[in-house]
Amino acid sequence: MRFWTGVFCALAAVGIAASPALAQKSGGTLRMYFQDNPPSASILEEATTSTVVPFMGLYNNLVLFDQQIPQNSLKTIRPDLAESWAWSADGKQLTFKLHQGVKWHDGKPFTSKDVKCTWDMLAGKGETRLRKNPRSSWYWNVEKITTNGDYEATFHLGQAQPSLLVLLASGYSPVYPCHATAAEMRTKPVGTGPFKLAEWKQKEIVRLTRNPDYFKKGKPYLDGIEFSIVPARATAILGFVTNRYDMTAPYAVTIPLLKDMKTQSPQAICQVAAMNNSTNLIVNREAPPFDNADVRRAMLLSIDRKTFIDIINQGEADIGGVMEPAPNGVWGLPQAMYDAVPGYGPDVKKNRDEAREIMKKAGYGPDKKLKLKVATRNHLLYRDPAVLLIDQLKEVYIDGELELVDTSLWFAKVARKDYSIGLNTTGNGVDDPDQTYFEHYACKSERNYTGYCNPEIEKLFPVQSRETDVEKRKQIVWQIDKQLLEDGARPIIMWNASGSCWHPYVKGFSPMVNSLYNGSRFEDVWFDK
Repeated sequence: MRFWTGVFCALAAVGIAASPALAQKSGGTLRMYFQDNPPSASILEEATTSTVVPFMGLYNNLVLFDQQIPQNSLKTIRPDLAESWAWSADGKQLTFKLHQGVKWHDGKPFTSKDVKCTWDMLAGKGETRLRKNPRSSWYWNVEKITTNGDYEATFHLGQAQPSLLVLLASGYSPVYPCHATAAEMRTKPVGTGPFKLAEWKQKEIVRLTRNPDYFKKGKPYLDGIEFSIVPARATAILGFVTNRYDMTAPYAVTIPLLKDMKTQSPQAICQVAAMNNSTNLIVNREAPPFDNADVRRAMLLSIDRKTFIDIINQGEADIGGVMEPAPNGVWGLPQAMYDAVPGYGPDVKKNRDEAREIMKKAGYGPDKKLKLKVATRNHLLYRDPAVLLIDQLKEVYIDGELELVDTSLWFAKVARKDYSIGLNTTGNGVDDPDQTYFEHYACKSERNYTGYCNPEIEKLFPVQSRETDVEKRKQIVWQIDKQLLEDGARPIIMWNASGSCWHPYVKGFSPMVNSLYNGSRFEDVWFDK
């Protein structure tokens, strides 16, 4: 079913591109619930849809993935603040020609200096500093940014890197103004985007209003967007089926709830999509008991992935390695290679028998269980699988207690390794090894929550990055992926899928299938009513 969902999305995208444009109508306010309070409005400093979804519409990128094509790739990248771009012959310089006449929301002009300021700030070189910098690792290869007048900026790279454009096209890659401090961007953000921030009441609502000076003439179509913060799942869905909300939060309708949603609101359009989002384990390798490699291995061997998929997602999820599996992902490890990795094959009984023997040698058993807390974010994508994880850990003499952590505290908690074991979900900003490897598995990355470090495998990260032949690059990527699984770097449980629903009069929204972070600009959304 997942395969056909992906194919339908791709065909629909082709149809949209090939057919004449619909007669979009202007006006109206899109009402949507969101399940989580944004930790801040600063996309550059956060690592969650709770910031990207409500605030992506405030900003622009240099380039952006086409919002109507579900699978992000180099081929779907479109101009945004940049009107064109060009590579140097050696692939080490990427020059952007910028749109003229673009204004920030406060009326000041956008220029090439803003581009330089943004990436200097990400590199830790700017006058203003980010409090958190979760994507600094994305730009490991950027040596400097230079400007040529007000409307040209050049990225100078240490080596050729074709996928830099992919990183720049993510919803996580907005351009910030030089004249606003990092602190101001957290609560009073200034963008160039189709919407302006009208109101933000913590834990209540985020209101956006149309930017009348937006440089893309005729857009946005909506007068505004309201994101009501509704943590209670039942309350949120009731609001949708009673027409209080025009749309659910993107990817917020779990598979078990989808049937109920369609029963209560049969006219609703609901689409299941992969998210490039994995449920995985994070383990503090620096502190007992998981500083012991044998105990880490026993924990890994306890996992029954098929049960997770059947219970949590009713079969609508995938088993895969470090990169999102096909057909939605481009770089995923082939099934035969995945099954050959010790501890990842389908023989759960064999794996658990081995795990129990390991635990007995470590001094544990039926009468002496390892007691610990299993930390997870207090969010619907995290809570249910965390409960199932605790149940499975019991099979290998690990007695876990659930520790729920508020979103505003979760990422800081795991970054400082204030946990023993955690049930985590990792959403990738883009479907590309340059993002995944450098962000989550490089020894010194801020987002390497487990402290995993393998200098030998890390040497291959830049090798795959500069490879221009896609098939040759895949071979290197698969070698890296396999080794990360064998090392238990961040054990992958499953690759998630979820549903988004909207009423039929909502037009112009298309869930992405290989990143849930890149489709929330909403400048193309309109009402047919």
